[in-house]
Amino acid sequence: MSSVEVVFWSSLALLAYIYAGYPLLVWALGRIRPFRPRREPFTGRMSIVIAGYNEANRLGPKLESLFASDCAAQIDEVLFGSDGSDDNTAEVIEKFGDARVRLVSFVERRGKPAVLNDLVPQCRNELVILMDARQMLDPSALSRLAACLADERVGVVSGELVFRSSHSGSTAAEGIGAYWKYEKFIRKSESRFRSVPGATGALYAIRKSLFRSIPPQTLLDDVVIPMQVVEQGYRCLIEPGAMAFDTPSQSPQQESVRKRRTIAGAAQLVINQPRWLLPWKNPIWLEFISHKIARLWSPALLVVVAVANITLAAQPLYGLLLGLQCLFYLAAGVGYLFQRQGKKSSLFGLPLMFVSLNTTTTGALWDALRGRFRATWKRAA
Repeated sequence: MSSVEVVFWSSLALLAYIYAGYPLLVWALGRIRPFRPRREPFTGRMSIVIAGYNEANRLGPKLESLFASDCAAQIDEVLFGSDGSDDNTAEVIEKFGDARVRLVSFVERRGKPAVLNDLVPQCRNELVILMDARQMLDPSALSRLAACLADERVGVVSGELVFRSSHSGSTAAEGIGAYWKYEKFIRKSESRFRSVPGATGALYAIRKSLFRSIPPQTLLDDVVIPMQVVEQGYRCLIEPGAMAFDTPSQSPQQESVRKRRTIAGAAQLVINQPRWLLPWKNPIWLEFISHKIARLWSPALLVVVAVANITLAAQPLYGLLLGLQCLFYLAAGVGYLFQRQGKKSSLFGLPLMFVSLNTTTTGALWDALRGRFRATWKRAA
């Protein structure tokens, strides 16, 4: 076997591990050695923390959804951290008329991590539930999260983000929805085995005593906060029935804004938390490296596979493999055209999402190399 063939097959094997091998491995480990947490109905009081910037339009429906929970009577306080907002957030909270909802205003816009660092220590209860203003909640979501914390081995419990398709939909939305199902399969498998290396920022619960402040410029607060709990010897689980509802982005551009920030945040983890790269420092090293870090190498591996395949294309086997690669990228191109024309396609949505994800990863890594880490929100159109 020539050196080019070794490079081709090695790179292809790494890609196969990232996207198929690891998901199957952690699924199998979860079946062989499952972790079964003890669940009991929660009878205490809970604190809710929401951090946001100019969320007045969303805050009313969010509070209504929150207090429609089956354990609404156990909500002791809701702290809304207004991160330099200049809208009518205060009026919305006053109009809502529930004394449990408290506005904590910050004049300077600093970003969600700084707001959480300030608000979580102010909470009156050990059970703290962190959430965003955007997503509506299933009525049983809070009680399901709280029930998992009856097990003293559990420190963080993540909810499940469920995408509700819009009436029209789009090719990009179909691809994003399919990718999110794949991502949730991995997270549920990790939860069944040991721990998930992060939570769903839209909804998760934490023991206040385990919370540690995070760097103010952290992009992935919903990874760093749970991972710091895991470092203390506790588990981070996902509770599938604790649902928060959202709609997927309808275009690759919208998804790219969100995903580019997420991927840049993964690169930031390597810079700010290098100890997590060491298996003797990270209790869930396999999950963290395979799920959060290995995907950063995907664009480079795809380029290496393509270039090596072109070099070897004169051989029948490699000619066939090159043809399959071309068909896949052609399918992504068709998906892009469908998206531009407003057509909806499940078949071409996933290739479009895969190519868009890896293109976005390249841009995010470029952001990381230039140190462009901003913790403040930037909404997609």
